[in-house]
Formats: sequence, structure tokens, C-alpha cells
Amino acid sequence: MDDPLRTLAAIRATRVFAERPVPRRLVADLVDAARWTGSARNRQPWRFVSVTDPDLRRALARLGQYALPLATVSVALVLLSDSEAGHDTEFDLGRVCQTLVVAAHFAGLGSCPVSLYPEINAVEAAALTGHGHPWRAHHALALGWPGQRPRGRSAIPTGRKDLSDLFTER
Repeated sequence: MDDPLRTLAAIRATRVFAERPVPRRLVADLVDAARWTGSARNRQPWRFVSVTDPDLRRALARLGQYALPLATVSVALVLLSDSEAGHDTEFDLGRVCQTLVVAAHFAGLGSCPVSLYPEINAVEAAALTGHGHPWRAHHALALGWPGQRPRGRSAIPTGRKDLSDLFTER
């Protein structure tokens, strides 16, 4: 990690995973690091459920338009949020999810954040992981060892907009 900013800029979503289990301890270490992510008024309005059962992962993968990576990965890490914790809760969840993505990268794992919408899907996903009201599972993270990328061109656009298109100074 000679240049931390370049390392952060190089992290990408992984959508192809090797059929190799992720040690339970490693997942717990990632969550342990992520739980230190800041949150509004330090409420920590989140819970995490590691799902390795293939049937449960497939059920979760059906609950979001882009959630398919959950079906083929070693671990689906479901991020639950307290629906009564306030308007900034989803921002806090985004922060903790990014911490997990970065921690996974440094541990050699690939990850792919997914959204579980509409709201009824978030309620069902929470129930599938044993959580009822007020918990919702709007987000999950596919975690696993990166697999062999398929040959050919990706259907997903690559690259980033130019900095001058996104950043101004006044």
C-alpha cells in the first residue's frame, strides 16, 4: 500500500467469486472493524448477519433487482438498520458498508454491495435473518474470494467521470 489514495481508488465491486469458503473468524474481524464506523450521535443503528446457508442466500438474492451475487457467494453479510432510528440511518449504513468493502479488500476478499428494495423486500430479508420490527435489511454485501473474471467485455460500464465534471471550487 505505497499510495493509500490510489489503493482506495482501485477498489471495485466483485461479481464473480471462487467456490472457496471464507473463514467465520475473518467475517467477524471485518464486522469488528466496521462497527467502529462513525454514526450520527453514535447510535450505531445497525446489526449484521452472516449468511452462509445456500438456500437462505438464494432467497435473499431474489429480494433485489441487483442482488443476484448473494446467491453465488460464500457469505452474504446482511446489514440491518433500525427503521425508527432517524432520517440519517441510511447514510450511516452507507458509511458502515463502505468500511466493510475497504476492510474486505485489505483482507484479500472481493465484495459487492447490493440493495434489497422495495420496502417489503427489506422487511422480508430482515425476517429471513431472524429480525422483526423495527429492523429492516435494505442492504447486503456479497463477500468471497474473487473468482476468475469472464473473458470479453463487461456489460457494466467501467471508468469514472472526469474530475472536472464532478468537482468545482468557489
